Amino acid sequence: MNFKLNWSVVAMCVAFAGSAMAEDLVVKIGHVGPTSGPIAHLGKDNENGARMAIDELNAKGVTIGGKKAKFELLAEDDAGDPKQGTAAAQKLVDSKVNGVVGHLNSGTSIPASKVYSDAGIPQISPSATNPKFTRQGYKTTFRVVADDVHLGGTLGRYAVTELKGKTIAVIDDRTAYGQGVADEFEKGVKEKGGTVAKREFTNDKATDFTAILTSIKATKPDVVFYGGMDAVAGPMIRQMKQLGITAKFMGGDGICSGELPKLAAGAMADGQVVCAEAGGVEGTQKVAMDKFKVDFKKKFNADVQIYAPYVYDATMVMVDAMVKAGSADPAVYLPTLAKTAGYKGVTGTIAFDDKGDIKNGALTLFTYKAGNREQIAVVR
Repeated sequence: MNFKLNWSVVAMCVAFAGSAMAEDLVVKIGHVGPTSGPIAHLGKDNENGARMAIDELNAKGVTIGGKKAKFELLAEDDAGDPKQGTAAAQKLVDSKVNGVVGHLNSGTSIPASKVYSDAGIPQISPSATNPKFTRQGYKTTFRVVADDVHLGGTLGRYAVTELKGKTIAVIDDRTAYGQGVADEFEKGVKEKGGTVAKREFTNDKATDFTAILTSIKATKPDVVFYGGMDAVAGPMIRQMKQLGITAKFMGGDGICSGELPKLAAGAMADGQVVCAEAGGVEGTQKVAMDKFKVDFKKKFNADVQIYAPYVYDATMVMVDAMVKAGSADPAVYLPTLAKTAGYKGVTGTIAFDDKGDIKNGALTLFTYKAGNREQIAVVR
């Protein structure tokens, strides 16, 4: 009798445990970035930022609408290619993700945003800076960094007022990001009374810049601005040195990585490169950012490249909206996400405007000395 009773109790406990497990809420967060190709180091950096957030959320035991949430990361590779980006977006939609953090590039984020909008799935990009991204009228589109109007314009004004650039050349890689930030840089130059003596373009997979740099050298430039990513900027800096071009080299967040000195293979002079990263912390906020970088290094045995902290914050902001709304259903928590204001993240305080852009977004200006990136200033 006792033997049978004990087994009955065990059976009841197993059934109860199974029922409890079944009640756990599975929340799928998608992430897309280029984890293959020439900027895979940046894509992996972003993906690791998402993994860090997901692991912390699961460790905390977050509850949404009275149910314990189990967070799953669905990571996709878009290789920085728009077509692959939309395919990755559709795959995540078909997998019924609750939200998406990504993509890294503007050129992939913009076409993918329509896929997410059509499905009603919120998308927060941690690094897409082209203004068009949040100006398409989609209610599902957000970003946690300042856009190219701010970034490119600030660099353009800096080139004239601080670097005293009189002869300025501009090169872009014809991507949505590269051309966009270069256009805004040129506007910033003109705003301060400067002129662009030469405008050239290449592509995001090019390796030989002899022809365009020779053309630019004839103008005797003080400043060369490149709109594109570090994988192209590094070889470009090397070839500038080979041709005897000693101009300051400027670029946006795409070149402002820890890998740039390696990609330039020792061709960078101290203080030659000036770049800007969309985002930035100062004062007491640096404590949280410094801790994040230490924890990140410990977890992944890799230094933060650029945007891992912004991916982390984007993930946390999305989940915070789910918790406040009491639901992981995109249709339910989206209005709460749109009203995000005063969220204290490792990258600073996050609030969205009516377009989904971050309010009062910061920029950080950097240079490089002895192969190390050094902060110049945080500007808003």
